[in-house]
Amino acid sequence: MSSTAGKVIKCRAAVAWAPKTPLVIEEVEVAPPKANEVRIKIVATGVCHTDSSFLNGIFVRGVRFPIILGHEGAGIVESVGEGVTKFQPGDHVIPLYVPQCFECRVCTADRTNLCEKIKGTQQQCVMPDGTSRFTCKGQTVYHSMGTSTFSEYTVVADVSLAKIDKRAPLDKVCLIGCGISTGYGAAQRAAKVEKGSICGVWGLGGIGLAAVLGCKNAGASRVFGIDINPKKREIAEKFGCTDFINPLDYPGQNIEEVLIEKTGGGFDYTFECIGNINTMRTAFMSSNPSWGVNILIGISSYEKELSLFPVDIVCGRTLKGTFFGSYRGYDDVPKLVQDYLDKKILIDEMISHTMRLDSINDALHYMHSGDSIRSVVLY
Repeated sequence: MSSTAGKVIKCRAAVAWAPKTPLVIEEVEVAPPKANEVRIKIVATGVCHTDSSFLNGIFVRGVRFPIILGHEGAGIVESVGEGVTKFQPGDHVIPLYVPQCFECRVCTADRTNLCEKIKGTQQQCVMPDGTSRFTCKGQTVYHSMGTSTFSEYTVVADVSLAKIDKRAPLDKVCLIGCGISTGYGAAQRAAKVEKGSICGVWGLGGIGLAAVLGCKNAGASRVFGIDINPKKREIAEKFGCTDFINPLDYPGQNIEEVLIEKTGGGFDYTFECIGNINTMRTAFMSSNPSWGVNILIGISSYEKELSLFPVDIVCGRTLKGTFFGSYRGYDDVPKLVQDYLDKKILIDEMISHTMRLDSINDALHYMHSGDSIRSVVLY
């Protein structure tokens, strides 16, 4: 048992005190885990666009401030609460923003990965008992996505955790906590891309590149990367893009018609990784009208609505979404880590910046300016 087990730990964290304000590095107090909870020493965390969306008020339902964001982390179990049987101090783990409890109707039905065990309290930014484990300056600080990896220590429900091979570098496989799994699984699990397919990926950030790799490893014959940032071409080719399309290079032309012509009738599979309703529609209309499968990965604000003609669905196109790549975390994350160790999945090539916690606001800036693929914060 660690010397800190059962005690409050004081550590540093990036606290979002209010929407649309920079994160502030603060000393926070992290309470011990309660029953069926695990306290983790976070070693590294990626900075994802979803964290920025919470911070900037794009996803407003249920977000409470002050809050500790972050959901793409990896670390080492420091202590466990009563009733925890699957984890022990010293385990290397990846927190899961999509839990796997094995008990709820979702986990037992095998229809989706969206476990319902702690959905309600997670959306309220608290632990399953309705309280928080974080305090700062005498004030309650809330949890984000059940993970809160922008802290040197965090507490998660034991259903929100996957144990991984200790040989895996935590500063790399932390990205399996979201970016890698979400994009790769969209191609491999949600779409089930077939050999010889023609695929289109909108948005070549971390999730988009993972989707490209998923298409490539599934045997797609052509993978188009669509992005308005020309600097993305080189990295996209490393991940498996055979074609790069910048819509800005086609002024005055209908980009849907351009893509249908270049693909000989439209994409077999499309992946929208931006969260923009306009590119969602473009991706859908650029797919083959008789059998195109269109996967929505990016999330727009709740106020946005996607407009489509029903006849375009009736005649054969499919529109579906995926969350966390349709993976079940406890079962599948260790397999993805093994795929990385076996060099089937590229991660190192995706990390454009590494930094310490003090520079986390720089990571957000690099992301919005298009100067990064993924930034990793090291503790």
